[in-house]
Amino acid sequence: MRKTALLALALLSATGVDAAHPRKPTKQPTAPAAKPPAADTAPLQLSLTIYNNDLVMVQDIRTLDLPAGRSRIEFPGVSAAIRPETVSLTGKGLSVVEQNFDYDLLTPAKMMEKQVGHEIQLVRTNTATGAQTTETATVLSANSGVVLRIGKRIEVLRDDGLPTRVVFSSIPENLRASPTLSVTVDAQAGGPRPVDLSYLASGLSWSAAYVGMYDEKRNNLSLQGWFTIHNTSGTSFKDARTELIAGSVNTTSGNAGGNYQRNAYTSNGTAAQKNASEIGDYYEYSLPEHVTVVNQQTKQIAFLDIGGAHATKIYNYYNRYFWSPPTAQHATVNVVFNNGDQALPEGIVRVYMRDAKGDPKFIGEQDVGHTPAGSTIGLETGDAFDVTVQPVVVSSERWAHGTRYELSYDLRNARSEAVTVRLKQGGLNGGRITDESQKSDRLDAEVAIWEVRVPAHGQTKLTASIETGS
Repeated sequence: MRKTALLALALLSATGVDAAHPRKPTKQPTAPAAKPPAADTAPLQLSLTIYNNDLVMVQDIRTLDLPAGRSRIEFPGVSAAIRPETVSLTGKGLSVVEQNFDYDLLTPAKMMEKQVGHEIQLVRTNTATGAQTTETATVLSANSGVVLRIGKRIEVLRDDGLPTRVVFSSIPENLRASPTLSVTVDAQAGGPRPVDLSYLASGLSWSAAYVGMYDEKRNNLSLQGWFTIHNTSGTSFKDARTELIAGSVNTTSGNAGGNYQRNAYTSNGTAAQKNASEIGDYYEYSLPEHVTVVNQQTKQIAFLDIGGAHATKIYNYYNRYFWSPPTAQHATVNVVFNNGDQALPEGIVRVYMRDAKGDPKFIGEQDVGHTPAGSTIGLETGDAFDVTVQPVVVSSERWAHGTRYELSYDLRNARSEAVTVRLKQGGLNGGRITDESQKSDRLDAEVAIWEVRVPAHGQTKLTASIETGS
């Protein structure tokens, strides 16, 4: 039988047999004498600590009434992506003997697979008369289809259009309606007590996203920040106290490297942040209200609102090598601002400006890394249409410790106002500038930097003689 037909038939199954259709006892495993107590009371406290790298720590505190001695507690509805080796269960007078995580979930196909070697009931209805017939069948196989032994004949359960119900006597012990953690404990005395369950799981992560509105005439930037929580853990978490951890926490299953991406440049901040608290060498953001995160849901929560931060526009050009490109290179546009006393967790900043009609227009986006308070942040929004730089290597020759270069840079500005271009030349390798038409600053041993003023609808030529190190 086709697999879809198997599922359709099994979905019609019941967990018992009607009195009108008695049958022989089946060969099902004997049910346990006493059902384990389930931790199905409402949590006294549910807490989520969510990390950037697809990791969450769940803490579930609830009151359980346990007998003295050994008993097994079932926690249904734990995350399907739980890391069982990280489970911790504590309570007054309790010691943990054993724990099991059952994730073989109850589905029609699984029900049939578990019946291999056991008996089921087939109830068929005659579409003309409405009469029902019941047969006892032994399931021989449930791989690509269901093979049955009915009496002395072998039959394949088919989707032949006849109404058919498959009736099971019980649910197999290891099949669960939801992922279930069962823990065997030894209690010194019976009675109710708070029990604290905590574990790590994957499938829950968060990121930050920012929307900035840049006003060039007023030289300011308004910035709003949003936390975005993604839940693909297979479990919903209701009314949870939630903390978000910013920083790269090392895990043996994670990857601390990742692919290279160009981030906004920032200075090292020194101000005290007011929107986060420190935990070790990480930042912790506590959400002000309890959060419900449904499985397969993305939730956004506002956390930051910086209004009217001073911002300026800077044009950058970085010549990493000594070369003469065939055409002029466009400078990049950077919006530079200071985040004051607000730390910024890693995320994408999307920048908008208002046009002549006052409508907001998107002008670019860039990643920012985890940025402490009091940092100067430069957001590269794109390439300048009207501001270009043409580097030219006029001459080069070897010398005892490296190479001597004669360089010129032709900077052009087609805009209606003057601009300043921050021109950087790399590759100095600890060398020196022996002559220059404008005073430079040394960013480090590799890079020299000039702040070059270019008039409106004009150009500026910069020259420099550089001796690189060996």
